[in-house]
Amino acid sequence: MLPLLACILWLCSSVPSLAQSRKPELPQEFYNPLEITTPDPLLPQLIRPLSTPEKLRLRAALDKLNQQATASFAAGNTEKAFAIWSRELRLRRFLGITEEIPALGRVGEIAWRENRRLELNAITRRLQEIGQQIQVLPPDKKKKEDRQESQVFIAPNLEVLNSLGIAFQQVREPKSAIAVYERILAIHRQQKDAIAVETTLRTIAELHLSWFNYPPAAAAYEQLLQNATQRGDRLEVINYLQQLNYIYEQARQYQQALAVQKRLGAIYQEQQQNDLLPALQLDIGANYEAIGQLKQAFTTYQQAYTAAWELQQYAQASDALRQMIRLYRSQQQIDAALQTSQILLESDRLAANFYGMINTYDQIGQINLARGNYDRALTAFQQGLELAQQLKYQQDYFTQQIQQINRQRTN
Repeated sequence: MLPLLACILWLCSSVPSLAQSRKPELPQEFYNPLEITTPDPLLPQLIRPLSTPEKLRLRAALDKLNQQATASFAAGNTEKAFAIWSRELRLRRFLGITEEIPALGRVGEIAWRENRRLELNAITRRLQEIGQQIQVLPPDKKKKEDRQESQVFIAPNLEVLNSLGIAFQQVREPKSAIAVYERILAIHRQQKDAIAVETTLRTIAELHLSWFNYPPAAAAYEQLLQNATQRGDRLEVINYLQQLNYIYEQARQYQQALAVQKRLGAIYQEQQQNDLLPALQLDIGANYEAIGQLKQAFTTYQQAYTAAWELQQYAQASDALRQMIRLYRSQQQIDAALQTSQILLESDRLAANFYGMINTYDQIGQINLARGNYDRALTAFQQGLELAQQLKYQQDYFTQQIQQINRQRTN
């Protein structure tokens, strides 16, 4: 037993690629299921690195452990499954980080889904340790370190770094993942690999965006946009502008959103993609409103309505008309609001938006009722009731409105 225990202790203390270095003992509540505390029968009882045949045997045994854990998990025995997976991960490090990292990510993702905080924290900590081991080395030392797997620090390897970035994503550690991809990006830039730079920068941008980190996401997409513009890639320019449009609106950076939207509009017109203009103009109008430029907002809504009507995009035309009516009412231009409401009814009819028509009849009725125009209000509510009866929707409401007007007229 002593030789075997000595082997384990030697591996744990001297070879990071084969075992984890010693750490101060933690209280029981900080138990780490990935720490090797007892001898494992799958390991040889010799004080030396594993030979190639031994690695092959260990790899096959660990694959079987993964299969056993997967079967236990599928059968609903979660505790047993994670106990087996933890053993697998403890031993995977003896095969080197190239094999250990994907295994950590695989099990870590399951731990995240199952809310297994103990295993997830241990896996995340181990991934962070590996990230710290992968250091940038001086050029004259890189080749030497690449050949010596037993060194404390490991030379940067794009395959390993990419694997580490994926694993951090699997355990939902976006900051750590982004830090890894930033290192990858620096290497690609040093190598002047434009395609790899583009791919990595896009990954960074998407990661920021997926975690709602809008300012750094915008910075990454602005860089991607600049690169696409320089190489004349029109499709990617449009793609990145659309991403920036979304980001700036979510971040409520309306001035930046307007600049992006105007550029998009110019491209759509240049490429005769007029069918995309109404929706874009609606967004532009909303952003003008957000910064208090109501005149520009109204003009843009008018343009959106005109373009949508000509393209027979009646749903978009109705949206623009609703915005115009709202602005008319906010400026106390009630007659204009009522006139535009009649156009909205026709637009909704053409769009087959019958529920929208019901709401518009109600709006017309309420406006006339507030102005004391009972006859016009009654007509609007009666038309609304007729449509409501066909749809079996809000019939009682319109009936009550009609009864109320009749009582007021009687009194």
